[in-house]
Amino acid sequence: MKFQIIKRQNRRQADFTLAHAQRGFTLMELLIVMSVILILMALAIPSYMSIRRQANETSAIQSLRGITQAEIQYSQTYPANGFACSLTSLGPAAGGGTASATAAGLVAADLAGGQKSGYTFAITNCTKVTVNNQDMYTSYEITAVPQSPGKTGTRGFCSDQDSTIKSDPAGGTNCTQPIQ
Repeated sequence: MKFQIIKRQNRRQADFTLAHAQRGFTLMELLIVMSVILILMALAIPSYMSIRRQANETSAIQSLRGITQAEIQYSQTYPANGFACSLTSLGPAAGGGTASATAAGLVAADLAGGQKSGYTFAITNCTKVTVNNQDMYTSYEITAVPQSPGKTGTRGFCSDQDSTIKSDPAGGTNCTQPIQ
């Protein structure tokens, strides 16, 4: 008899546990979990955005260095042209053709297109002279500005034929502060 009473109590307890397990979470439990997730996201997202901006700026500086090296190589390969005054001149030939003064293949296609890692790149302020009826570029300026200032980057960057990279804290092309 005593064994049957214990058996019934165990069965009731098992039925109660099974019913409770099938019930799921209460609304309050779900709200607490959602609140914790939202708090963690509120702390993590600004930090993530800051890290992403910094990574984009680092990429822009490295891209400027790459374009400057490509300009030096271009001027050595095509001395009659001097420097290139467009990114497409430094980029690859369409369809994988052979390198030429109009498509030297010295920078990657994405950079030759003018956009990479949240920045827009351009070659501007070219100084042109004519030697023996041939146009020759003797100077240039490379600019890199954030596509969305404050989001993809904070500072703008510039470089020229002297290979000095400077920044504009406002995100434009008024570069006055040297990068170390």
